[in-house]
Amino acid sequence: MKYKIVENSPFARIARLVLRSSNVAMVLGKTIHLSGVKREGFLKDSGWVAHELCHIRQFQEHGYLRFLWLYLRESMRVGYWNNKYEVEARIAGLKGARDMLIAEKADSSINPTELPIPADVKKEV
Repeated sequence: MKYKIVENSPFARIARLVLRSSNVAMVLGKTIHLSGVKREGFLKDSGWVAHELCHIRQFQEHGYLRFLWLYLRESMRVGYWNNKYEVEARIAGLKGARDMLIAEKADSSINPTELPIPADVKKEV
């Protein structure tokens, strides 16, 4: 999935003020807008990245203007935290963080010197 990241975004700055948060990432179309966090810090948090990638997918599924309308209408109806698009993204973020932890654990448990090189494995004829 192709996407762009914009640091010090004025859009994310406004969201940061509205949400009263020290850092914000938000998506508009295929662009992740950041405020209060640098690109490197954002990319290190696999759960956060998965959350924002979920929003990119939502934009792709519904179309840009339609998704903005659906998202805003849902937020007005039930609030930001209960917005079904935010709930879906939070679940994606939890799964992304969990999958990364599993991958890191598996990575650290493999000792490459214990594995045979393909040429070392003899085939029976």
